[in-house]
Amino acid sequence: MIQRDQGSTATPLFSIVIPVFNDWVPLEECLESLTRQISAPSFEIIIVDDGSAQTAPDFVHSSSQDHTVTLIRQSHAGVSAARNLGIRVAKGAILLFVDADCKLESNCLAALASTIARFPEQNCFQLCLVGDHSSLVGRAEQLRLITFQNHTLQPDGRIRYLNTAGFAIRRAKVDIEVGLFEPVALRAEDTLLLATLIERGELPLFVHEAIVEHSMTLSLIGAIKKDIWSVYLEGTAYDMIAAKGVTIRVTHRERVRLLWSTWKTAGQRSIGHSAWFVLMVRQTVQRTVATGFHWLRVKPAAHA
Repeated sequence: MIQRDQGSTATPLFSIVIPVFNDWVPLEECLESLTRQISAPSFEIIIVDDGSAQTAPDFVHSSSQDHTVTLIRQSHAGVSAARNLGIRVAKGAILLFVDADCKLESNCLAALASTIARFPEQNCFQLCLVGDHSSLVGRAEQLRLITFQNHTLQPDGRIRYLNTAGFAIRRAKVDIEVGLFEPVALRAEDTLLLATLIERGELPLFVHEAIVEHSMTLSLIGAIKKDIWSVYLEGTAYDMIAAKGVTIRVTHRERVRLLWSTWKTAGQRSIGHSAWFVLMVRQTVQRTVATGFHWLRVKPAAHA
């Protein structure tokens, strides 16, 4: 089912695709951040309801004279399928993917449009992600994002990192009917896409000035529970990446350097070393659970 609330009828530059699965509350702030954009080019918003338990709240149907809001409903099929569905109804020249729990800074779209215009040969773009400083878990997320983006940034300005909390690609470079994301990948679908781009020799250009805040409202226990579930779901994507022969995960030596870098960053940016400890707890749980799941998958094959 497609419901389109008409704003401007002109073809927009951006089609902003936002998948939603029961996360209507943070979506309201995400949409508000889009209405506060300064000097933004034309854009449309495509919200894909991936089988949420509740119907979309009234605020989703609001529109302005400046942009169109389209709501699509599908049976629950996962975030990859939801984004692919959004792609199929998009009209803009640039597809921009964000998550419901993200907020765009007021100059984000203008900065992204300026960068895209200056680099006509570049097809995909990674926006700069930051964390929410309002909580300890949010500061730990900020620390993780800063350190990892700095670590994966290449000398030519491209980045060996892709996060669909803020990722853009030219619509002309996407097979609209097939889609951009692998439907069977319920998590880490963005990392799988990065592996495909690495195969093609085409990394995203990092757009420092286009800033997206990724909110973390969960408690530490809630975040750890989400991490465990995410690691379980990521198995399919990482198996597909391994089959490509593309190296995505950091080496042990790189991990040690990242640990030291995050410690220094925590002090230099006034994030606080308590956030570093929270980050270490989460990452230790993730690695332990991932190792356990990998062992469980490998063991049956070894005895077959």
